[in-house]
Amino acid sequence: MKKKNQINRRDFLKVSTLAGGGLLVSILLPLAIKNHTSSSVFSPHAFLRIDEDNSIHIILSKVEMGQGICTTLSMLIAEELDCDWQHIKITHSPPGKKEDFQRPPVEQSTGGSSSTTSEFDRYRQAGATARVMLIQAAAKKWNVQPATCKTENGYVISGTKQVSYGQLAEDASKLPIPTVQLRPSSEWKYIGKPQKRLDAAIKVNGQAKFGMDMQFPNLLTAVVAHAPVFGGKVKSFNADAAKAIQGVHGVFRIPTGIAVLASNYWTAQKAKETLKIEWDLGPNEEIDSTQLIEKYRQLAKTKGKVVVQKESKIALPKAKHTIEVEYTFPYLSHSPMEPLNCAVKIQDNLCEIWAGTQSPLLHQQEVATFLQLPPEQVLFQTPFIGGSFGRRGSFQGDWVMEAVQIAQVSGQFIKLVWSREDDIQGGYYRPVYLHKVHVETDEAGNPIFWNHSIVGQSLFVNTPLESWIAPKGIDYSSIDGVNGSPYLEITANHSIELHTTKVGVPVLPWRSVGNTHTAFVLETMIDQLAARISQDPVEYRRMLLKNYPRHLTALNLAAEKAGWYIPLPKGIFRGVAVHAAMGSYVCQIVELSVQNQQIRIHRVVCAIDCGLAVNPDGVCAQMESGIIYGLTAALYGEITLEKGRVKQSNFHDYPILRMSETPKIEVYIANSTEKMGGVGEPGVPPIAPALANAIFAATGKHIHTLPIQL
Repeated sequence: MKKKNQINRRDFLKVSTLAGGGLLVSILLPLAIKNHTSSSVFSPHAFLRIDEDNSIHIILSKVEMGQGICTTLSMLIAEELDCDWQHIKITHSPPGKKEDFQRPPVEQSTGGSSSTTSEFDRYRQAGATARVMLIQAAAKKWNVQPATCKTENGYVISGTKQVSYGQLAEDASKLPIPTVQLRPSSEWKYIGKPQKRLDAAIKVNGQAKFGMDMQFPNLLTAVVAHAPVFGGKVKSFNADAAKAIQGVHGVFRIPTGIAVLASNYWTAQKAKETLKIEWDLGPNEEIDSTQLIEKYRQLAKTKGKVVVQKESKIALPKAKHTIEVEYTFPYLSHSPMEPLNCAVKIQDNLCEIWAGTQSPLLHQQEVATFLQLPPEQVLFQTPFIGGSFGRRGSFQGDWVMEAVQIAQVSGQFIKLVWSREDDIQGGYYRPVYLHKVHVETDEAGNPIFWNHSIVGQSLFVNTPLESWIAPKGIDYSSIDGVNGSPYLEITANHSIELHTTKVGVPVLPWRSVGNTHTAFVLETMIDQLAARISQDPVEYRRMLLKNYPRHLTALNLAAEKAGWYIPLPKGIFRGVAVHAAMGSYVCQIVELSVQNQQIRIHRVVCAIDCGLAVNPDGVCAQMESGIIYGLTAALYGEITLEKGRVKQSNFHDYPILRMSETPKIEVYIANSTEKMGGVGEPGVPPIAPALANAIFAATGKHIHTLPIQL
């Protein structure tokens, strides 16, 4: 859906001299958004900067929210630059400049597990360009040919002479941009080798600054009393008791509720609890989770919008086995470790914002429009982010706008802080989905008919990405994983239908987006089909996936490492699932036991084919993270509504997997030369179906509803 644009090398890279000396190489993110084709716009989003003190500053084009891209992207530059790894310092991109807003701001967004794949060539190009320019500067300084010079660990060397990059940085910045050649993989020292995270030390010792850490003079803490029902509005309120509390500096009405400002968080929260508010609950008071599922169930019985329809042109054998199954999935909260927060300072026609978000340019422009300021007068700073999983990818910047509105109406410097209760009850969930699947197979178990109907809210209608992901009202994220699935592709007659619903509950992509539910349906269906013909689940998948080598690579590697054909101890059972998402192919095998209706997960074996693994340690970490995150959702994740109100409020009734419940996790990376895929999200989809399939092996019970209940 994306349109490529030609861009020359000089526009791709820009070089300048810093005040006080130094070399700055800035990378242009090429225009790739449909209907925006101007090639004359220069917008530097990411920079490599070499200072005179030999420090290597890598300014990220994407946001670091725990996924490790600050290390991975730095490895790409270090590979070509041949620098000292210990001298690398990383920081997020500075606020957008005027020229940045001549292109769609979603270009600087972080999501879709695409950070490494999108930057792989750009960052290496920046490192290689800087290295060649440093060599040229040294050659000119010594009056020798550049070919006589080499680089090593942050130095240019020629014979017995050597000079540091820092000493050459200013001279190098004055040279024209050269044509460079990237190093072949046979010479790589960093790429493909495990590297410890660059941000680990500063996060352990407290030097890393998160949004929640923001402090500056005259800063007040703000909290908000939100309506108990989505879309509700304040009718009237009495804040006398709140204003009487020492340390409270004001109570203000804003569009989303009542804001309390105080000298610290606990005082603000205490004052919020004393507010007497009469609410107009609006049209969403009758939303009920049970009734919603029933509504979806009835909708699935009708004809949906046909997205895919394939009919065989040849006569097929009569169906031997038929399975028709319904699956349901609840709303899910993202619940990142760091709840939402945003600090805002408005003064002298300038707005400064500190907020962890996946789309800083998008929100910078949104705030500028609201405040009627030029975008460059909104300075949007991105600190480290304590997790997101999609929650900080809100297209409306809901909490950011809330903070700006509080700062505007109060005239104060404020830091808005959402509590865990605000986070869990504040909406923007993974939507409720219902699947209705009808599959018929021949005597050998080959599917010959597959109808797949999905009911759920759209994630991308009425967003900046609607024309790419949800054109003509069809949100392809809702069917992602089913659409293009090998199981459907090999089925002579198959169709996909979609019912897109409108519910007054705000929703957002959740880690791995549509694959969160589609993988579960597909992989548990495959186990049911295998059981119908009494075939081993791995062997059955091998039969169906025989023409899909990357699926097979992950499946075979996981089966080998798990010892699939080695008998397990009595009472231990296995389940398997394999799924492709974000360009990577992941298979997971779960070993568990079930006693007294209690599930105990002992071991998870994970195999991934992600193409080139730039940082194998990072890939393993993301697989482990995805497995734990996915197990949490499969075992416990459920947001329910009754009379429009969210029933869950904190981790006591929206629990997460505890350390004592976490199984042994083994991750194996396929030695692959295939196209590179992402790794931040693909570890999530297979774990729930692998778990459900292991439960089926243990109990004979198929799981069709999440969270799992025995």
